[in-house]
Amino acid sequence: MSWIVLIVSGVLEAVWASALAASQGFRRWKPAALFLVSSIASMAGLAYAMKELPVGTSYAVWVGIGACLTAVWAMITRQEKATVARIALLALLVGSVVGLKAVS
Repeated sequence: MSWIVLIVSGVLEAVWASALAASQGFRRWKPAALFLVSSIASMAGLAYAMKELPVGTSYAVWVGIGACLTAVWAMITRQEKATVARIALLALLVGSVVGLKAVS
């Protein structure tokens, strides 16, 4: 159960990071509200997962999922350029997160 909560929390990290950017410095209330709700839920899920999973692994997986999904979302919305190198490095990041799960 902790792994599922951790993965969902990582997804929520990507949501709050994207919402934070969309809020334009908290000037737009809907993205700012989404940031607030998703960041609280993401942190709560991370805290829950850390009760059973190692801290280093939990944090690395949480950050890895959030960073990867945030970067992919930025490429989909054309805020960032999708290059072969960037995609390869994101694949390496995903592989590292899967590896952490495998050795835990």
